[in-house]
Amino acid sequence: MCEIAIFTFNPFQENTYVLFDETKECIIIDPGCYTEPERQQLQNFIKERGLKPVRLINTHSHIDHILGNWFVAEEYKLELEMHRDEQAGLVAAPQYGQMYGIQMQPSPQATIFLTEADKITFGNTTLDILLTPGHSIASLSFYCKEGNFVIGGDVLFKGSIGRTDLPNGDFNTLINSIKTKLFKLPDDVRVFPGHGDSTTIGEEKATNPFLNS
Repeated sequence: MCEIAIFTFNPFQENTYVLFDETKECIIIDPGCYTEPERQQLQNFIKERGLKPVRLINTHSHIDHILGNWFVAEEYKLELEMHRDEQAGLVAAPQYGQMYGIQMQPSPQATIFLTEADKITFGNTTLDILLTPGHSIASLSFYCKEGNFVIGGDVLFKGSIGRTDLPNGDFNTLINSIKTKLFKLPDDVRVFPGHGDSTTIGEEKATNPFLNS
């Protein structure tokens, strides 16, 4: 059974996810580790659990979700995986970093491009890929049917949704992504977002003010 470890990193309080199962293979989604202590925290967890990182994946390419890409890629000799249309965000990230006073090691470019037709596999675990744009141009969400959860990036939050005022963001596209992709999942599916606490599909259907107007 897939387990989830959550780390909240960098000044944006971004959620980094390590998914692993009984085989000890793991994947790292959206490494936001920025400082040396944050990088050490992630590294120590992987070492203490005896895990073997086999994939590095981004839901999307906004700066807070990629600050640790270079470190993870170098430390574990992994190629970066993401949607092809998110590549421009990797290039632009250092410039955005300057706006926030963040000096970052530029992310490696992605070499493996994911689509909805693909699946994420590691160990005994399989994740379905959902294309959920709106917050960014081609954000991806990752659904584990067996584990009854979805890693959603900045698409859907507890009581809120991702912002749409950044480049390539679009409110109507985001709402459509949530309603046609995430809200098609069972109500008891747990949503692990890019920031803040987890929630469930059913809770957001019933109470999210952006989706009940």
